[in-house]
Formats: sequence, structure tokens, C-alpha cells
Amino acid sequence: MLPRATRTRTSRERAQLGGRTQEIQRLIGRSIRAMLDDFSFGEYTIRLDCDVLVADGGTRTAAITGSCVATTDAFNWLVTTGRLPRTPVRRRVAGVSVGIVGSTPRLDLDYAEDVVAAVDMNVIMSSEGRFVEVQGTGEHGTFAREDLDEMLNLAVRGLGEIDALQSSALSR
Repeated sequence: MLPRATRTRTSRERAQLGGRTQEIQRLIGRSIRAMLDDFSFGEYTIRLDCDVLVADGGTRTAAITGSCVATTDAFNWLVTTGRLPRTPVRRRVAGVSVGIVGSTPRLDLDYAEDVVAAVDMNVIMSSEGRFVEVQGTGEHGTFAREDLDEMLNLAVRGLGEIDALQSSALSR
């Protein structure tokens, strides 16, 4: 994330990446790999630079959602320009945050909700409706299976809307 993307200044890590940055990089990598037909794109290297300019909660899920569009667009360009015979993209991926604030399940938590949430969860899914990753934490204790089910239902509904927006953006 860029400095000033969050309420308190976060400088960019240069020489040695911190644990949070490494975890986010790995999550984005796993998510993008889930989109692709293995490494059928040959010796091309995919490098994604995810700078979240305005961080108001859900930064890693926003990075995944945007990276999906950028990756799909890049491979479409490689096919259009004759550099690849076909795109290795088999599905889109997107992420969304959900949580419980007070006793109310919420979709797409902003910063103010995220810092007081009793449960914080990130859900990444494919356009085929399959889960790529679910990261959930009871921030101040435990949560019930019913809460988990309700948050997953919210996430699935929200991710359906995001997938439609991704599809629309890519069809232009």
C-alpha cells in the first residue's frame, strides 16, 4: 500500500518485506493462479503492482479484484497482438470483506467498521462460484457457525455483483 493510503502513515517496504506485506502478496498470488490454466502462457512473467490509493478497509480484496481485471486484460492483449495463441484465463476471481459489527453482519467493511468488528473475514471466489480462500478471525473471541454461514451468504451475494462488474469492464 502507498504511504498515506491508511489513516496512519505506512511507508513502503523496500529491502525487507514485513509479514503483512508477504501475506498479502501470497494471497494475491494464490488468487491469480486460481484464474489460470497452470502456466500455459509460456515464459511470460506476470508482475502485479497493487497500489491501493485510498484504503478504507478491504484493501487486499480490492487488490485481488483489480488484479484479476488487469491480468485478464493483459492476456487478452497478448492474444490480440499474436504473442499467445490463446488466453490462459479460465475464470475471474474477486474478493470482498465481511464481518460482524455489533451483532450485525456487514458486507464490504470500511475502516471504521473493520477496527471495531467482532469478526473480520475476507472471502475470495471464482466466477464459477467456487471458493479460492476464506480468511476469518474472531477478533475478540469466538463466533458461531450460524454467523459464519450468514457472512458467507453475504459474501457470495456481494461477489456475484462484483463479478458482473468485472465482466462488464472486460467486455468494453
